[in-house]
Parts: sequence; C-alpha cells; structure tokens
Amino acid sequence: MAYSISAQHFVAISDLHPNLARPSIIGVVIGKTDAKGFPDRKNVGSERYTFGFTVRDSPSCFINVHSWGREEYIKLLSESFRVGDCVTIENPLVQTKEVEKEEKFNPATPSCYKLLLSENHSTVKICSPGEADAKLLSLLNLPVKDPQDFYSLGDIVANGQNLDGRIINVLAAIKSVGVPKYFTTSDRRKGHRCEVKLYDETESSFAMICWDNESIQLAQTWMPRETDTPEANILLNFVRESAEMLDLEDDIGDQFRNSVNLQTILDVYTVEQLKSEALQNMRKPEPLYGIIFAYISTLNIDNESTKVIRNRCAKCHYVVNESTNTCSFCTSALTSSEAIPVFASFDLIVDLTDHTGTLHSCSLSDTVAEETLGYTVQEFQTLTEDQRTALKWHLLLERSKVYFKVIPSANSRTGLRVSLLSCKLADPVEASQSLSGKEK
Repeated sequence: MAYSISAQHFVAISDLHPNLARPSIIGVVIGKTDAKGFPDRKNVGSERYTFGFTVRDSPSCFINVHSWGREEYIKLLSESFRVGDCVTIENPLVQTKEVEKEEKFNPATPSCYKLLLSENHSTVKICSPGEADAKLLSLLNLPVKDPQDFYSLGDIVANGQNLDGRIINVLAAIKSVGVPKYFTTSDRRKGHRCEVKLYDETESSFAMICWDNESIQLAQTWMPRETDTPEANILLNFVRESAEMLDLEDDIGDQFRNSVNLQTILDVYTVEQLKSEALQNMRKPEPLYGIIFAYISTLNIDNESTKVIRNRCAKCHYVVNESTNTCSFCTSALTSSEAIPVFASFDLIVDLTDHTGTLHSCSLSDTVAEETLGYTVQEFQTLTEDQRTALKWHLLLERSKVYFKVIPSANSRTGLRVSLLSCKLADPVEASQSLSGKEK
C-alpha cells in the first residue's frame, strides 16, 4: 500500500523495510521529545544532540523517528514542527529496532523498524494545507493503545508502590490544566513543568506532571471534558452527572497551583466569619475562597530552629529527606547514577490576626511567599539575621490583604487547612471600607 498525494509517492509505514531506496513517508506527528545534548565520546569536550518523534499514517501503524547531530541542526529541526503537524519525511534510513532497548526508552510501536534521519541526506517538512489530508490529521485523536487496556486512577492510587517506575495507560477526564512553571535545580539547571489534574469515577483529583516542552505546550491546548472513544464517552457521562467533582482538590501541593484567578474572589471575611462558615461546611467538598484584611501575627523567619526553606523533588514536589537528599516517591524510578532533581522552596507557617480573632497555622509557600517577603529563595538566603528580623517586623506591623483558600482537613489540629493565595500590604482606604462594611 502507498499514498499518492500532490503527485508525490509515499510509502506506507506498514510497507517500510530496510531495502527501500530513498523512501518518503507522510504522517501526523503524535509524539515528540525535546532536543538534548550528550557528551561526544569521539570528541572529548564536545556534545552531540538528539531528539525523537513518533509519526502515524493509519489507525494501526506508527513508527519512531530519531535524529543525532550538531546542536544547531538538531535544535532547528526540532523547532520546525510540532505535535499535531502533518509532515513528510524524505530519505530516512530504515533500521530494524532492538525491541527491548527501543521500547525501554521510547514509545512502543507496532512497527518492526525505526527511522534514522541524517543531516546530509534526510529532510522533514510540514505539509502544505493541500497535502495535509483530513484523515491523517484525525489520527492525532485516536488512542495508540487498546482503549480497554488502561488503569483507573483508583487503581494507581491503590497500587502505586507496585506500579512505581512502570509505563502504563490511563483513561481519565481533564479537570484542569495548570500554568507552566519554571525552576532552577540545585545544580543550576533550568527546568519547567506543568501540572494537569485528572479525575474519573474512582478519584476526584489526580496530578499528572508534564516535564518536557512539547508535552507542556500540547497540554495547553487540552479542553476539559472532550472525548473520542466509547470508553471515554462512558466517563464523559459520569463527568456531566458529577460536575461538582471539578471543584474537589486533594490535600497535597496546593502551594504549587496558581490555577485560581484572584479577580474572581470577591467575598470579604473577618477571621471569625471565616472560621464559622468553614466549620459549618465541613462535610462539603468545595473549598472556601475569600479575602481577609489582617495582620501577620506570627512569622518565624529569623529563628534558626524553624525551617523556612526546604528542598522539594522537582518531579513530584514532595519534601525530600534532608539527611539522605532522596525522595521516597521517586528514588526507585531512577538508576544509581542519576541524581534526583530538587529545588529550594519557601515553606512557611504563619498566623493571621484581625479584630475578631486569630487564624493559626496558615500555609505560605513557594511563589506566594516570595511575593509576600519581597525576596526569592536565593536572595533570602543571603540576608543576615538582623535583616531577616527587620523584614519580619516590617510585615508584622502592617495590615495585609490576604486571598485565601480553606478546605477541611482531618490532619490539621484546627480541622482546616488554610492556604494563602496572595498576601500583600493592603490599601488603607480599601481595608477601612471593607472593615466598616463588616461591622454594620
């Protein structure tokens, strides 16, 4: 079988074999990795670059494509197309793949072969609108696995230890797509991540982390509750019948989510009102959002016995073990030669007080803490003890406008978990008007 589009002859992926001379393939890109550099063993001190992608031309046929070469060539080629583009590949080398090695580090494919691109002999081009057949583009939305071969999110939660390090299939609904975030690891490497929240009939909220640029950009195009397969439509019906589950949040990592638009939070509370309403709604899954005008009454940033900065795993955002510098959740997925990427993050517990009472043990973390203190983690670490004390008293003596989120928490001594979404010095006029309105 072959394709003939725009007077050009293309070989179907199913018909590829190593004896073909100068084959041309057309298909839609369904997966792609970032360009990466590795030490060149033949030229000590220099690097070779590589990236790969997966191309598909029918519901049952797709193949991995790899390219190695100079940094300039690899980066230009990688940036010339995206997942979802229809491309033509001319004159690749068709090579029999070593299944065990190939599928350990690359997506499993039904083809017995892989394609290798040469800088001097191969080309990859995005198809023109006339060449990009609608049937090819529709393949992007078809699962590459048996649509009945998947784990539920509940299965993953229940069997997480047994599944650690394994590649699995998941069928779930998109709950929300987070904003891409950037960080610097302890060895000063730049990184980025995007958290996508999933849910299904078995779990109300489950985090999936995208680490590479291509998957992060692809995730930004996803819309909640869009489906393709019959199995997904069953899940869709559940989603529509249980729309309130979209508001559920788990108890881990709130400080790393900036998905809430602060402009939509308008309700102003006193501390007393906040406690009363939150405790009255203990059985409701929805979080309580609002604003309070209060003083930070406890802020231990100049006490050496209080840990205010912690290293977190860049993959799962759990606090790493300080004595071993390991993450109990991610260590087993790494080889002994791999270092766990970590980043330093503020992890503060503060009290908020107004004329009606005090809200204890509020979480002030990550970028919200940086904005409140006016320092990044790295800048804060250079401050002297006297400078930290001065900063503390400057903040303690000023009324702040605080955006908060409260959810019930059986693990908290107050019965509530309070996360600060923003904490900045309040405008005196706005604070006075709001408090006057509360006192009427």
